[in-house]
Amino acid sequence: MITLGPDALAAGHRIEQVPTIGSTNAVLVERAIKGETGPLWLVADRQEQGRGRNARSWSSPEGNLYASLLLKDPAPAAHVAELSFVLSLALRDAVLAASGLAESDVLALKWPNDLMAEGRKTAGLLLEGGQAQGRAFVVAGFGVNIVSHPQGTTHPATNLTAAGFSLHRDRLAVSLADAVARRVAEWARGESFAAIRAAWLKAAHGLGATLRVNTVAESFEGTFDTIDPAGRLVVITPTGNRLVSAGDVFVLGTAA
Repeated sequence: MITLGPDALAAGHRIEQVPTIGSTNAVLVERAIKGETGPLWLVADRQEQGRGRNARSWSSPEGNLYASLLLKDPAPAAHVAELSFVLSLALRDAVLAASGLAESDVLALKWPNDLMAEGRKTAGLLLEGGQAQGRAFVVAGFGVNIVSHPQGTTHPATNLTAAGFSLHRDRLAVSLADAVARRVAEWARGESFAAIRAAWLKAAHGLGATLRVNTVAESFEGTFDTIDPAGRLVVITPTGNRLVSAGDVFVLGTAA
């Protein structure tokens, strides 16, 4: 059974672990609607209905980490989307800590919240939210490829073991909960997003490189310049800077 670390416990986090589940996110959304307040982690050895962004399925064999966190009223509505950066940064922190590393050039963060290893996707984050008892809630789902990864995906994938990281699922879960508690406290409900943004940019995948951005309305190419103070992707194109709030991003070339 996984036991939470000191930072998560000090922040009031709790954890539950199950062998098999449909979707950790779906269960926590349902529990939030029924009155669960959190912060509550739900970890499964295996998911039968795991999913990623845009309703994509997420392969969930045993040995990888499938965990979701319920947060009630994490920030004013204008700042909730910033959790993508807060939590993806915490995930990178956690992989380093669980591997006994201070830093690694191998691990990078792809906008808005994918963890990359050697330029390939090794983890994804799915945020879902709603209202219950007059208060907003957010459920953040983490799917981390530790010992295996899917083939034939839209974005090339890998797993942390193949990328040279030595860590165990349970150790990563403990490190993740502690790292999330620290980064959420640093974020301060959006008041200190500037510090999170700066840390995220230091680990950004494809910064200065050529991107292809696919949105609901169009597809275009340009250079990854930065993320703005609201977390939007800033892409330099021949017709001027473009701000992207949502879309699929593909790195096409190396940084200039």
